[in-house]
Amino acid sequence: MKIAILGAMPEEIEPLLEKVEDIVRVDYANNTYYKATYKGIEIVIAYSKIGSAFSTLTATILLEKFGCDKLLFSGVAGAINEELEIGDLIYATKLCKHDLDITAFGHPHGFVPEGKVFIYPNEELTEIAKEVANSKDIELKGGVIATGDQFIHDNTKKEWIKETFNADAIEMEGYSVALVCDALNVPFFILRAISDSANSDASFDFDEFLEKSAKVSADFILEMVERV
Repeated sequence: MKIAILGAMPEEIEPLLEKVEDIVRVDYANNTYYKATYKGIEIVIAYSKIGSAFSTLTATILLEKFGCDKLLFSGVAGAINEELEIGDLIYATKLCKHDLDITAFGHPHGFVPEGKVFIYPNEELTEIAKEVANSKDIELKGGVIATGDQFIHDNTKKEWIKETFNADAIEMEGYSVALVCDALNVPFFILRAISDSANSDASFDFDEFLEKSAKVSADFILEMVERV
């Protein structure tokens, strides 16, 4: 078995690289992939760069070129559910593409013919994540995660996404990764740390949060690797 671990930004995979062994760097398709082992388990770590196009490319390469059997994604997201606070960990119960719009042809938002509005992560990996959360005494919340190629900072737009898709959080890669895994029948899991919310204040330091959350997420994901 070989497990892919994917983030969107370098900061999201750096704590992982500090904890794994036998690292072999592979430069391919304008990106860098790190083949490694963790407690005897083969893994491949990469960051995709931000957005759906890059994350689609990177996820496909992890599965097709490197032959990974499962994919775990870790990163940050913005909250649109007012019950989510900065620092909360949320896993995707399902994912959608909020900026996919061919409603002019009578289709619902997020849908194209031969596609589907929602993609669902693997149930077995989700149960493993819950076990990890319990063992670490971490509150892990589930919710609908909406993906789009926009950094959403407008409250009106956030409310529209929330109402249209019943979404809890928004980000820029999850659905695209899910689409690749779903098409290739590869089990996947999406974990996000909430980085901003409607009630966040001006004193919030995103860079500091990203560093801290990346370490927490790295520990969480690596324990999932052990249990898988």
